[in-house]
Amino acid sequence: MKKVKKRLTQDQEFQIMKLVLDKFLWLGFIVLGYAVYIGVVLDDWGPAIAWGLSGVIILVLFMVLIIREYEIIR
Repeated sequence: MKKVKKRLTQDQEFQIMKLVLDKFLWLGFIVLGYAVYIGVVLDDWGPAIAWGLSGVIILVLFMVLIIREYEIIR
């Protein structure tokens, strides 16, 4: 018995992708905020830079997913 995959409309696909990408965005900014907290409050800049780079990598992945998934209208 072959299962038939349900096709999503473009709006449904956009809504699902928006939910996923929103989580990447929040995660990236939370990690960057934690890096600032470590650097300023705890005055420990080594781990703060490592956490900051991790946040930047998450946000760059977010940007790549958006550019790859959707056409940018000029």
